[in-house]
Amino acid sequence: MDMNWKKSSENKPIGVIGIGSFGTAISNLLAEKNKVLVYARDEAVVEAINETHMVKNRKLASSIRATTDPELICDSCNVMFPMIPSSAFREVMVRFAPYLHPYHFLIHGTKGLSLNLPEGKDLGNIKKIRRKNICTMSEVIMEETVVERIGCLAGPNLAKELLENQPGATVIASRYNEVIREGQQLLRSDNFQVYGNSDIIGVELSGVLKNIIAIASGALSGLGLGDNAKGLLISRGMVELVYLGKAMGGSTKSFLGLAGVGDLVTTCNSTLSRNYTLGFRLAKGEKLTDIVADMEEVAEGVNTVKLIKLFLESTDLRAPITENLYKVLFEDLKVEAALQYLMKFPIYTDIDFFD
Repeated sequence: MDMNWKKSSENKPIGVIGIGSFGTAISNLLAEKNKVLVYARDEAVVEAINETHMVKNRKLASSIRATTDPELICDSCNVMFPMIPSSAFREVMVRFAPYLHPYHFLIHGTKGLSLNLPEGKDLGNIKKIRRKNICTMSEVIMEETVVERIGCLAGPNLAKELLENQPGATVIASRYNEVIREGQQLLRSDNFQVYGNSDIIGVELSGVLKNIIAIASGALSGLGLGDNAKGLLISRGMVELVYLGKAMGGSTKSFLGLAGVGDLVTTCNSTLSRNYTLGFRLAKGEKLTDIVADMEEVAEGVNTVKLIKLFLESTDLRAPITENLYKVLFEDLKVEAALQYLMKFPIYTDIDFFD
């Protein structure tokens, strides 16, 4: 790439780390008002972006450039948006850590969890984990880097619709008002609204936990069930999301906002959602391993179900949707049997988390 591009620019470009579908969508949104520098590991991807402004048949704005060099992007950009799957997030933060400084702003868009276990232990050796063993992506950034001004981006943000310039909105959450203001200034447009929230853990958990319900929703559709069943699942899923989220450190009001119920309703009803699609295909009789191998990008809900099930073992909480979805994903329980169990689960109060 042209090294003089960043040196001659009066204003520093905005960085995007990762160029999957959501990373591409955010890059284009940012490029409406800023120069954008994207980080990708694959030399061929970087070359395609710099020469053709395309990545995997998705069009990128002409002001976007790309690099494989973590040091270059950290030196060039004060504000960066990590858009990486949770399975690779910690590894990437470790790689970037030597070049990150306290003045950097990192606003991530990853709706997943990372496992943090004592040395010598892995997921196969344990039967339960505690909250301290589960990290949101902001917690990973704090553990692995010196960056303090951290934010997250969450909401009903289906990448395909954003890439088509359809109207949308998101939430920027951070403990730092300047991070929220910066994120709003960079992303807000006539077609894209950006709200703020100081409860970063609650907003992160909203985006993470709704993926569980989205898988279940796709399974209901795969069974050919109607809107009454979908309405039951989403409403009970919302209750489960609030209880789990509060137990993990989030605030109820965050789960009832755009990043919570807004994202939940969207992904539980959209064939564009990877988690919904995974559930749909499960209900049609496909094997989990085959579906995951066939998907272009990660359905974060699978790992989330696994971690939350282990977390539940260390609490007195019941989360029937999560518990039964775990059995469907990892213990060969039929979707129909899981549904029957949920219909008979002895809960008779509609809403009680405001009590």
